[in-house]
Amino acid sequence: VQLQASGGGLVQAGGSLRLSCASSARTLSSLAVAWFRQVPEKEREFVGYIGWSGRTNYADSVKGRFAISRDNAENAVYLQMNSLKPEDTAVYYCAAGTRTAIRPPLYDYWGQGTLVTVSS
Repeated sequence: VQLQASGGGLVQAGGSLRLSCASSARTLSSLAVAWFRQVPEKEREFVGYIGWSGRTNYADSVKGRFAISRDNAENAVYLQMNSLKPEDTAVYYCAAGTRTAIRPPLYDYWGQGTLVTVSS
C-alpha cells in the first residue's frame, strides 16, 4: 500500500493547515490510519489516529486543536490542524494498519512525510 501525505507548509502561529493522506491502491476505509510527527534527533511522536469505524484518539498535546477525518469517497484521511504553535513544527507522517495503535511499529504502511513549519 502506497500512502501519499501532502499539505504541509509554512504557517504563522495561530494559523491552520490541513494535511491529506491518500492511497492509490488499497482502500483506506478498511484500515486504521494514524498521524505521527518527528523532529530531528527525536523519536517519532504519535499525533492521533482514526479507526475504520471512525473512532479517533489524540495525543494530549494536540487534543482540542487537531482533528482527523475520513473521506471514503476520496479514499483519503485528513488531519485538520488549528491553533498551530511553533512546537508543532515537524515532519508529519501518515501510517496505516489493521489496528489502531499509538506505537509506530504497529503500522504496516507509511507515507513519505510532509513538513509543517509554524513560525512565531
